[in-house]
Amino acid sequence: MKQQKTLSLLVPIMLGFFVMGFVDLVGTATNYVKADLGLSDTMANLFPSMVFLWFLIFSVPTGMLMNKIGRRKTVLLSLVITVLSLLLPVLGYSFTTMLISFSLLGIGNTLMQVSLNPLLSDVVSGHKLASSLTLGQFVKAIASFSAPFIARWGAMQFNNWKILFPIFMVVAVVSIILLGITSIKESQELNKRTTIGQCFALLGNKVILLSFLGIMCHVGIDVGINVTAPKILSERLGMSVDDAVIATSVYFFFRLAGCLTGTFVLTRFSPKKFFGISVALMILSVVGLFIFNGLLPIYICMALIGFGNSNIFPIILSQAMLYMPDKRNEVSGLMMMGIFGGAIFPLLMGLMSDALKSQAGALIIISICILYLLILTSKLKTDK
Repeated sequence: MKQQKTLSLLVPIMLGFFVMGFVDLVGTATNYVKADLGLSDTMANLFPSMVFLWFLIFSVPTGMLMNKIGRRKTVLLSLVITVLSLLLPVLGYSFTTMLISFSLLGIGNTLMQVSLNPLLSDVVSGHKLASSLTLGQFVKAIASFSAPFIARWGAMQFNNWKILFPIFMVVAVVSIILLGITSIKESQELNKRTTIGQCFALLGNKVILLSFLGIMCHVGIDVGINVTAPKILSERLGMSVDDAVIATSVYFFFRLAGCLTGTFVLTRFSPKKFFGISVALMILSVVGLFIFNGLLPIYICMALIGFGNSNIFPIILSQAMLYMPDKRNEVSGLMMMGIFGGAIFPLLMGLMSDALKSQAGALIIISICILYLLILTSKLKTDK
């Protein structure tokens, strides 16, 4: 009976993770908008930056908002904002409209990532949190994986790649309905008074600071590959955008496979060792991307980095929240602020690629992020 109740609570939460994955459509959309409007790499990469900028601004305040209205209501608010972001491209398509749409998508996703992860911790027990978060990332990756295919299908069948926006919007509305009728007992009392200063003070703790920087680098790699993968195929093989975006799906397919693997492995295997193996796969991948020019080798590299990057986020996040269990809202807010790396690193990648006139510039920035995770492997106590 208890397992059935837990499952009934997990369904709307996992659908929320699926909606969370909508943020990754920005990589596919960026490549299409760049081609439609004739933008440079730097200008095109403003779109992912506009999505992830809001994690810097709203993550910590969202943690405080959860203390006032609760985690479930904060997730519902995030879903409403996400629906609005997906509606805008349906109503109009221009550079300004897409900037506003991606900004709302980023705001909604900020609220969702900060609140949905600790809401999940109210449903599953502490020792299963890492594997449960990985399951959530697996569901999220399904949406990420499907976005390029939906966009390509719309472009090929209807000459309209933007069809993915109304399709995703319908799913978000269903998510609002399911979570709205679900009652979840939240462990932390409401109306807890926490200041922004107290939240940022947690960064004075070495474990929290290292975790925060790790999240930044993980998201930098994730968004960077999402945006850069099709550009690499276009640059080296002369592929069209419709064909090149498949590289993004290869990345997310193996990220999906990695999340599914991690869901089971992390219940039996040391998170720290798994973290190290994941980083090693990413190192092999990025070295290959500097060397290879063939389609199959590039796809293999995308697969390796997708599999390697799949479990970095849940391992770091679960370690940080379990390290300070009485401050999960605040810690979650800080960790999600690290997703701001998705705004910084793609912009740097665009600048480097324009400066070098090659996507090797973007790979240099990605390599720096992987190097930090390699250093983190030996310093972060992920076996807690």
